[in-house]
Amino acid sequence: MRASKTLPYLEAAFAAIVWGASFIATKVALKDVSPVTIVWLRFGMGVAVLGVTVAMRKQFAALQIKEWGYFSLLGFLGITFHQWLQSNGLETSEAGTTAWIVATTPVFMAILGWLILKEYLTGIKIAGILLAFIGVLLVVSDGNLASISIGRFGAPGDVLILISAVNWSIFSALSRRGLKQYSASLMIFYVMLFGWIFTSALFVYDGNYAELPALSRDGWLGILFLGVFCSGLAYIAWYDALQVLSTADTGAFLYIEPLIAMVVAFFVLGEVITAAALIGGGIILFGVWLVNKN
Repeated sequence: MRASKTLPYLEAAFAAIVWGASFIATKVALKDVSPVTIVWLRFGMGVAVLGVTVAMRKQFAALQIKEWGYFSLLGFLGITFHQWLQSNGLETSEAGTTAWIVATTPVFMAILGWLILKEYLTGIKIAGILLAFIGVLLVVSDGNLASISIGRFGAPGDVLILISAVNWSIFSALSRRGLKQYSASLMIFYVMLFGWIFTSALFVYDGNYAELPALSRDGWLGILFLGVFCSGLAYIAWYDALQVLSTADTGAFLYIEPLIAMVVAFFVLGEVITAAALIGGGIILFGVWLVNKN
């Protein structure tokens, strides 16, 4: 490893580890407050961290009014809706299971590219897609594939998490245009800001502010971790790494995210690490690797 790439590698690993632990932090906070409150607090902190970073790097630039619609859509999909799906999903889905399902996001990105962008799918990529879905079925059914049916797909939250993976794929595809025009940190700041504004409307309308006194010490620690580390520092580190490393090299670090989630969930939440989770998770990672294989 060359010295010039040591820091980017560390930053990519830091982001993946932090995001892996985010599922557990969300589960901890859900014991005290509702999903909307968690998302509102988390991304309020994230906006502050990113705003300070953009200002310190002298990258700040005002958005043209004609771009507000575009960034509003990204903010809704990537922040408001995406985090609503994941937070509500985590109310019934185990943190480890959630992380494995989220790991299939590149598979949906490949399918989306085939359907909309007419990108060619090789036989290897198709095999990877099929393997990843088999792995998901193994994980959510705890190895009992016969229990899977249209009306019964693991825990109720597992369906929401699967939808969030599809949603993130759509968000990623739509983000391509913006990333060609804006620095990554400035774009993330505005996406997060618009998403937080939408979440604020829900937060106020539903009277979720009344929940704030119910937050325990553990709940606040979980939200501080989500806001400062997951929605702030991890995003900065990830996109710093992307500026130096290739997309493939950086993306490879995401393979450790579900493994981190499973281990942390075991120690913090007492979630059992089953053979089905390990085997199914391994199949998911292998399938995702095939999908991303050139």
